[in-house]
Amino acid sequence: MSDNKGRLAITRATLEDVPLILTFIKELAEYERAPKAVIASEATLREQLFGERPSAEVLLASWDGTPVGFAVFFHNYSTWTGRRGLYLEDLFVRPAQRGLGVGKALLIELAKLAVERECVRMEWAVLDWNEPAIGFYKSLGAAPMTEWTVFRLVDEPLRQLALSSPKNG
Repeated sequence: MSDNKGRLAITRATLEDVPLILTFIKELAEYERAPKAVIASEATLREQLFGERPSAEVLLASWDGTPVGFAVFFHNYSTWTGRRGLYLEDLFVRPAQRGLGVGKALLIELAKLAVERECVRMEWAVLDWNEPAIGFYKSLGAAPMTEWTVFRLVDEPLRQLALSSPKNG
């Protein structure tokens, strides 16, 4: 994709891109007001993204050869349709390159992958305070799933549940 202001390239991340991926993760955490929440390391990313059983995939966006954004995604599964979906875990474009179509280009590439892989849907979460992103996603035809609430178990509650046993009766 290109225009008269610059050239945009979307590529699949490789093992050599792990340091860049970690940099983008840290920049995203800063933007989402949680810079201390990042515990990922280059070692964990190498294992989780490029190891024997990859957990996710990454697309990278470059503008005139300079890295400007990324998308991290994986497959989920819909029991009702009996087909997989594509879940977008993170989409980030550096602030200086926002408004150039980078985010849309990443979403287009993800949509192409979802269609090629016969996914029944593409989903993601967005922070409720991120009005620019919400407006952008709605402009693409995405609809918020207002009847669903995301739940999460982490740290000690997760460990406690794992150690518990169901009661009979």
